[in-house]
Amino acid sequence: MTRHLHPRNGGGLCTQRRLQAFALLLLVLAGRAGVGLAQTTEVTFDIKIEKGKVAPTMRLIRIKQGDAVKLRWTSDRPITLHLHGYDIEQKVEPGVLTEMVFTARAAGRFPIEEHKADAKGGHSHGEAPLARIEVYPR
Repeated sequence: MTRHLHPRNGGGLCTQRRLQAFALLLLVLAGRAGVGLAQTTEVTFDIKIEKGKVAPTMRLIRIKQGDAVKLRWTSDRPITLHLHGYDIEQKVEPGVLTEMVFTARAAGRFPIEEHKADAKGGHSHGEAPLARIEVYPR
């Protein structure tokens, strides 16, 4: 490697070499960022609620941390859903496909429950969760 020495800057690398080194550093950092982005997966689940229940095969949804998740809900009656841990609340109307979209940042097990209005103007939950989301570390 040939070094270009300049008396004004104490004999250090010339500006062109510094720019090349900086460009190489940017490429390495971009490559590392790209590896992280490549691990993000988009996942979609179609979930149908009938008579207040979800099919047994959709009661447990497994995903990985970092996944971009889309839960597409349909229901035979109006219902308000709450995904605990992510604090997402979504109203679903009959005959309307409704999406609940989030990035799975927190690992763990999170219930999806129906929010019902109570006499005090607040809400309560149904007896058992309609479904659960399990988010596994990547």
